[in-house]
Order: sequence, then structure tokens, then C-alpha cells
Amino acid sequence: MNKIENINSAKIKERMAFSVLWIFTIMTVIFLVLIISHIIIKGLPHMSLSFLLEEPRKMGKAGGIFSVIISTFYIIILSVVFAAPIGIAASVYLTEYAKEGPVLSIIRFGTEALAGIPSIIYGLFGYSFFVVFLGLKYSILSGALTLTFMILPTIIRTSEEAIKAVPKSYREGSLALGATKLQTIRKIVIPSAMPGILTGLILGIGRVVGESAAVLYTAGSSLGVPDSIFRPGRTLSVHLFTLASEGLSMENTYATAVVLMALILIINFTANTLIRKIFITRRR
Repeated sequence: MNKIENINSAKIKERMAFSVLWIFTIMTVIFLVLIISHIIIKGLPHMSLSFLLEEPRKMGKAGGIFSVIISTFYIIILSVVFAAPIGIAASVYLTEYAKEGPVLSIIRFGTEALAGIPSIIYGLFGYSFFVVFLGLKYSILSGALTLTFMILPTIIRTSEEAIKAVPKSYREGSLALGATKLQTIRKIVIPSAMPGILTGLILGIGRVVGESAAVLYTAGSSLGVPDSIFRPGRTLSVHLFTLASEGLSMENTYATAVVLMALILIINFTANTLIRKIFITRRR
């Protein structure tokens, strides 16, 4: 009798826990839908082709966001170009070459601590080091280098976990066939871990796109298409912050928010599609 009561009690607790999880999931979806709907309803009526292709006028109060979009893509591309090889190389070293010990623990603790530092701290560091000390001034390059430091911890940790998830039998089989360790890492380990590595890159890109404080202190907020990476520029997130904080134009603020949200969705969709294709190819 006691066993039956215990089983019934366990089932009731399981149902209660499942119900609580469902409630929180539904609440999360509702909040997400409300936020997205609010932005789309407010911003979509002010969206047009001219808004995407025209230059901002009157400090963003009028005109479009063409130069802002270009500056955003400059920042994204440069940040990924700088951060991806460094992050992947660091994760390979930590998983394949570094020996377990106090030094490795300190390195991992440092990367985790760096991931939690507020973006304003990165902005102040980028301003004092890249803008002032190295003399790069407010520029796309200063902003990209600062954001590289910001997303490196995320790329390193996710890539490290992805490489750890590759079965040891893959490495052992490759080495047994006469491949060197470097060849095994390059042709077996990294391709097998690529979906996880790309996930880290997606998270990094998402942070780059949505960052405003660090970019404002390093890349500046100048309007106009930068003619080189040594010129300042204004990204979508900085433009959105400027319009909203100064109350220049709420119509353009919401329209910019729609573009920013659409850009993030396109990047995530494209990256997830690429990950699925890589995963399917690897399984074949």
C-alpha cells in the first residue's frame, strides 16, 4: 500500500513540475510575442525602401539608415574575422594540448570571468587602449577590436565544449591510421565540432549586433558611409540608442528596431541552416 501511495505521490509531483515548466515556457513565449509585436506594429508602417537606401538627415531625425547598415556590417565582419581564428585556436590548445592543472584552471576561470564583464568596461578599455594609446582614434577598427575582446570568451568556451564532445574514438582511429595529431585535429576534430563552433560564432555575432556602449566609446557615432576601417561610423544599435535617448524621432526609432531585429533573425536563420547542412553532411 505504501509503495502505491509513493508511486502516486511521485506522479503528482512530476505532473506539478511539468505544469510549472509549461507555465513558465508559455509566459516566456507570450512576453517575446508581445515585445516583437509591439516593435513591428510601431515600426513597420514607417519602413520603406527609401528608409533603407537613404542617408540619415538631421542627425537621424529624417532620412534613412543606409550608412548605419553599412557600418554595422563592417563591424560584424571585422569582429568575426579577428575573433574566430583566435577563439578556435585557443579552444584547440586548451582541449588538445594543454595539460590539466592550476594554470589551465586559471585560464578557464579567466575566460569565464571575461564573459561576465559589463560592456561599458570593455568600452572604456577600448577607448583608452585602441583609441588613445594606439592612436586609432574613433574608428570601425577600434570598435571591431574592442568587440573582438568581448566575444572571444564566448567563442572559446563554446568551441572548447564542442571539441570535448567529439568522441575519443575518432582521434584514436585517425592516429591509428598514421595521421599526425595536427592532421587529426584539422581533418577530424574541428569538422566534427563545427556545429558547436558555429553556435559560438552566432552568439558572438548576436552580441556584436546588439552592442551599443562599447561601440559608442570606440567606433563613435558619426553618420555617413565610412570610406575605410580607420574612419568612425554608427551602428544600428548606437543609432537606435541615440534616437531613443534624445527623442529625435520615435518613428525612425521603431523602424530602426525592426531592421535590427530582422538582421538578427536573418543571421540566426542562415547560421542554423548552415549548421543543419553540416550536421547532415557529417552523418552521411
